[in-house]
Amino acid sequence: MTASLQAPPGTTSLAPAPAPPSGGDPLRPPSDGRRRALRWLAGGAVLLALAASSAIGLDLPTLVAGGEDVANLLGRMVPPELSDPARIATLALDTVLMAFLGTVLATLLSVPLAFLAARTTTPHPAVAAVARGIITFCRAVPDLVFAVLFVRALGLGVLPGVLALALHSVGMLGKLFADAIEGADEGPREAVRAVGVGRVRELLNGVVPQVVPAWVSAFVYRVDINLRTSVVLGFVGAGGIGFALQDALRGLVYPKAMGIVLVILVLVAGMELLSVAIRRTLLAPRNPPYGRDRAVRWAAGGAAAALLVVSFVRLDIDPLALATSVPDLLAVAGRTFPPDLTTLGPALWAALLQTLAIGLSATGIGVLLSLPLGLLAARNVAPHPLVYGAARTVVLVVRAIPELILAVVFVAAVGLGPVAGAVALGIGSIGFLGKLVADAVEELPAGPAEAVRSVGGGWWKVLCSAVLPQAMPGIVGSGLYLLDVNIRTSTILGIVGAGGVGFLLFEAVRTLHFQVAGGIVLLVFVVVLLIERLSGWIRAQLS
Repeated sequence: MTASLQAPPGTTSLAPAPAPPSGGDPLRPPSDGRRRALRWLAGGAVLLALAASSAIGLDLPTLVAGGEDVANLLGRMVPPELSDPARIATLALDTVLMAFLGTVLATLLSVPLAFLAARTTTPHPAVAAVARGIITFCRAVPDLVFAVLFVRALGLGVLPGVLALALHSVGMLGKLFADAIEGADEGPREAVRAVGVGRVRELLNGVVPQVVPAWVSAFVYRVDINLRTSVVLGFVGAGGIGFALQDALRGLVYPKAMGIVLVILVLVAGMELLSVAIRRTLLAPRNPPYGRDRAVRWAAGGAAAALLVVSFVRLDIDPLALATSVPDLLAVAGRTFPPDLTTLGPALWAALLQTLAIGLSATGIGVLLSLPLGLLAARNVAPHPLVYGAARTVVLVVRAIPELILAVVFVAAVGLGPVAGAVALGIGSIGFLGKLVADAVEELPAGPAEAVRSVGGGWWKVLCSAVLPQAMPGIVGSGLYLLDVNIRTSTILGIVGAGGVGFLLFEAVRTLHFQVAGGIVLLVFVVVLLIERLSGWIRAQLS
């Protein structure tokens, strides 16, 4: 990714397909190897999703029965209530501050790692390989896994949650920061080098000014992501509003649980809208640009510094504790070595296969639901403004509810097992893929659609002949990225009883079998890394 982050960081670009050669049909891509690859890929994906669904017992009758159970549960949750608004407000504030502080710490760790990992600034290729390996590890191991281990090392509270958010965020921020550095223009750096300054000044004056806009955009977007994550850290004792939600669900006080879910919904939706506004304010050029932009950015920097101080004070975290906690974290990490892959026997491999099946099934459900909803949420495709508004609202609402909370609801409705996890992840995918599809379709060139309309083509003809042929390669790429994300997320759903290896991991940590936990974390890392590499390779073949 270059220094300009037009699409949300960490997502796959849904750019339109290249224009066909001259003389071909301008509305349909040529029937070449790329098109055949799309067909084979789509067919193979459908077969894999069906096989995975069958393996975990997910079929249409189960979905219908599950829908009825969820409807009954939702009926027991209304009207929502907040029995202690002051406590919920305090926990919500703590959740926001945890997300912000975790992202700040991740940024401080990611900047030096990015310079070491970027090909254009690393002192040696071996150093770049090590730095990239650290970044990949942080991205591959889910944040809730870090939180489980850190709670065991440091005890209950917000500090383990903040550190877990920070470490996992390095996986995204480190990669985006390094990609931005590699995409920076070499001219300014060479000019600074020509005046004889040292290497540090060369980087500060020749590289940093170019990449700051991309870094700011990535930082703001990561705060948005971390807020979604931090609301569920309380499920493992790592602070935040998730603890209150878990307490309400455990006590079967469903109206109270619904009240907390609505608070979370408002909190996350508000943060998403705020992050969009902040990115536009900080990154959009103005006329005249210099004076006002400089004032806005200084004000934003001052506000961020003040919020950082508030975060330490409100969360009661001693900044020195960030350093003094390192030995405890290393001690717990050391107890996971050597990883034990034998004690659990066949149960471990069965759980791992179940995790993969959950991720594949959820991706199939997500694509099936997201494609029509995403098309209706595109302003240039929706047949009516009311349809557009309703579709966009559904996407926003689903994006605001973390998948783990959806899993808790489905477990409570349909019982323990992988079906609850697959359905929860599938519905959660609507918010992710639906937004990508809608935003991408809105950015497609208008020419092909206007050409179809000019010859009398209706809405359906425009969609099938002009919109889908342009958007489909990018949709396939985003579907592959969704599979990567879903498999990573499915590794933790077992913590709430929704199948997969998460339950075994949680039990291993709870019973102090750290070497078993280390073996599970190692498997999660390898599986996610392989899926990430495979999906990246396939996307590269389609680009």
